[in-house]
Amino acid sequence: MVPLGDLLKRVERREVVEPGRTYNVLGAHWYAKGLYTKYAKPGPQIQATYVYRVEEGDFVYNRLFAWKGSFAIATQENHGCYVSNEFPCFVVEREYLDGRYLWHYFSRAAAWNEALGLSSGGTPTSRNRLKEARLLAMRIPLPPLEEQRRIVARIEELTAKIEAARALRQQAAEEMEMLFASAARTVFRLRPGWEKASVGDFCEKPQYGYTESATYEPIGPRFLRITDIQNGQVNWDTVPFCSCPQPEKYLLRENDMLFARTGATTGKSFLVRNCPEAVFASYLIRLRVQRLIMPEYLYWYFQSPSYWSQITEEKKGTGQPNVNGKKLANVQVPIAPSSEQRRIVAYLDDLQARIEAVKRHQAATAAALDALLPSILDQAFKGEL
Repeated sequence: MVPLGDLLKRVERREVVEPGRTYNVLGAHWYAKGLYTKYAKPGPQIQATYVYRVEEGDFVYNRLFAWKGSFAIATQENHGCYVSNEFPCFVVEREYLDGRYLWHYFSRAAAWNEALGLSSGGTPTSRNRLKEARLLAMRIPLPPLEEQRRIVARIEELTAKIEAARALRQQAAEEMEMLFASAARTVFRLRPGWEKASVGDFCEKPQYGYTESATYEPIGPRFLRITDIQNGQVNWDTVPFCSCPQPEKYLLRENDMLFARTGATTGKSFLVRNCPEAVFASYLIRLRVQRLIMPEYLYWYFQSPSYWSQITEEKKGTGQPNVNGKKLANVQVPIAPSSEQRRIVAYLDDLQARIEAVKRHQAATAAALDALLPSILDQAFKGEL
């Protein structure tokens, strides 16, 4: 166990800020994720008198957020950039210490917790500073240089495999979305014997929701908002209440279809099932089927590429969904015979159930992958890797 003061040499390449120059100023990501360019500013816009030049291979940390893991080794991309005086820089004694070994050491929660304990202030707030003297007094396990390099190579080999696994998971998620879109595109293709009608031909007039403030005091019916609908599901136990003296106009019932008309989920729909006494908020639009079509069939159509293509605004190339009552009423829907509607609903229900099962499995593997790297780092610095 060797104190960092024996392995790092403080370096201060201080430069006076000049009006005629532009400075790329760096910050340090939390959790040892590296340095990044925080901003590029001309001299007159920099309030400090001095900035401090960074060179490739420097060990850099943020005094204020050492307890959050703001440690890094400067890369070639960072070479020649600058930091403020809150970012001490050190030259690594390369005869004894591999910079990547040090960076991996400070990529551990145990190191961040130690930094927190050494920071002035004593509580995890942004004003905690890890002073250089306390940093340099920290001791790290120091095997021979060749062994450090072997450990680094092993960590990076395993990290690459973890990232490859994450990439495969992302690819699988994207392929599942494509699979459902492809299936929906196929099953809703207009065929002989089918009709085509506007939503307004077989639904009641689209209705906007109730305007009121939400409260968690049970003073009236539940008050369903856009934010309460997550991934096509509602946890009614967490939905707030509202004051609604005459709720009849806005009460939800089985098979009501709700649409988000604003925000990040604009255009997404929700089919009401087994709801308690509840009304819906003003940023939602309700549809009620009157005839001709199964609500479940219509819901699945509203998940299809054909629906999204009809509500997407192409102006200025933004490709953003845009939904209001009039646009919903004008959406064209291919309507299959009743027996075919039931078959399509059963097929898409089954496909979605399979996709959700895969997603649940992926969520479990994601948690395992997230836990793997900290475990690897812990083993590495115990000499067990």
